[in-house]
Amino acid sequence: MLNHVFLGTNDVEKSRQFYNATMGAIGVSAAGEYPHLTVYANEGGAVAVGKPANGEDATVSNGATLGLKAANYDEVNAWHAAGLANGGSDEGAPGIRENSPGRMYGAYLRDPDGNKICVFCPNAEG
Repeated sequence: MLNHVFLGTNDVEKSRQFYNATMGAIGVSAAGEYPHLTVYANEGGAVAVGKPANGEDATVSNGATLGLKAANYDEVNAWHAAGLANGGSDEGAPGIRENSPGRMYGAYLRDPDGNKICVFCPNAEG
């Protein structure tokens, strides 16, 4: 169902540092780096982070969250730690989400531009 998601940034290099670290923690590397954007892709789809095509400043979408998959608890923990170490801010430490379908294990961050992102894995032995 998912083809791609595009998140705007006002600082491509700062975002690239953040997303290279967080995406790398869940096994996804940059598929393409360009002066105005970076694309991360695997068989599940693509995430692009770059300057808005209309030339205006990037702004955060109220109520939007980008949700990513992790294979296990260790990946969720590594993703969250990588985000905090690379300019992100905590929006929810790793742990069981009681109200999520299947009580999944996940974590939330804000990227350097304020976009809300999360990563989840099934609630099973990590």
